Amino acid sequence: MDKALSGVRVLDMTHVQSGPSCTQILAWMGADVIKVELPGRGDITRGQLRDVPNVDSLYFTMLNCNKRSLTLNLKSEKGKEIFTALIKRADILVENFGPGVLDRQGFPWERIREINPGLIYASIKGFGAGPFLESKAYETIAQAMGGAMSTTGFEDGPPTSTGAQIGDSGTGIHTVAGILAALYQRTQSGRGQRVEVAMQDAVLNLCRVKLRDQQRLKHGALSEYPNSNFGDEVPRSGNASGGGQPGAALRCYPGGPNDYCYVIIQPPIWAVLARTIERPELADDPAFGTPEARIKHLDEVFGVIEQWTMKHTKHEVMRRLMEADVPCGPVLSMKDLIEDEALAQRGMIVDVPHRERGSFKTVGSPIVLSDSPVEVRAAPLLGEHTAEILRETMGYGESELKQLRADGVI
Repeated sequence: MDKALSGVRVLDMTHVQSGPSCTQILAWMGADVIKVELPGRGDITRGQLRDVPNVDSLYFTMLNCNKRSLTLNLKSEKGKEIFTALIKRADILVENFGPGVLDRQGFPWERIREINPGLIYASIKGFGAGPFLESKAYETIAQAMGGAMSTTGFEDGPPTSTGAQIGDSGTGIHTVAGILAALYQRTQSGRGQRVEVAMQDAVLNLCRVKLRDQQRLKHGALSEYPNSNFGDEVPRSGNASGGGQPGAALRCYPGGPNDYCYVIIQPPIWAVLARTIERPELADDPAFGTPEARIKHLDEVFGVIEQWTMKHTKHEVMRRLMEADVPCGPVLSMKDLIEDEALAQRGMIVDVPHRERGSFKTVGSPIVLSDSPVEVRAAPLLGEHTAEILRETMGYGESELKQLRADGVI
């Protein structure tokens, strides 16, 4: 059966994480993603954080599955000619260079649109138009400038970044949404268009509930926050849920760094929660029995629950509270997740054979389509498909390919 994006060709001019995370999703959905890389070097992450000498790093292999690799020197005239031919045959081009890089190589949006009016040209940048347009952005810079860091951490501590890559991979998935929307619009208009996503903007979008709370501050303290003091900015609130129902990460047995379970108290389940933690009298205690009463001393409320959770493992706590219909979740470490049998059975943790490193585990597609199952394949070696792609696109024979290699074009 054809995949959802079978027949769609993508020129992947991206590197590091934000762009490759986007194009990998497109590849998983069935698009033919051609990763265009610099001869002799390729994506810089091939060599970053290597765990096996002279083998592409996990950083690269986990972000570039299901793609083909073409090496091409765009500074050469022959390279520009080949790239022009690729653009003519492509549906989508994705890039995350610094502002103006492709323009300086002779391929501004206006020229690309002239070559292929139906092409969708997606750009990922650190910042949108404004004073920071030319500034470099990394994951934590995007978190800092998108609002995430100022609202992450504890009240008496510094701003903290999250381990979730909301700046890079978060921007990548936003870009996927824009590309698919443009691809659908093309079916009706026949025209391609620009898709632009800034990392700062993507992080801010993911922080919208905090922007909500910034406006609520005008009307007084935020009662669902455990903070003792409120100024004119949304505070860091530790592990509080920040939603309508109070929650906390509670210690569990045997007390390791990730032996915690996150528990949320919904008003209707307080009585059954009290019985589950073997404190049934709290159901009718005036200091505990109502949401209004509990909100005034949440530390004490969760302290009582923690006295019970500390007697049980996080998985036992999860099982017992699930049976009582109490929202909860154990804090799962990366070790827990990579060894999780249920995630493996669902294809969220997959083993991928690799020609040079043997095999590695990676995250599977979080998007599940009933008629387009994902089959994760290894990331390409540098230039692995150059000859194959140039034969398809340009009709080159071996003598022409040999000359291109000698001239440093591929």
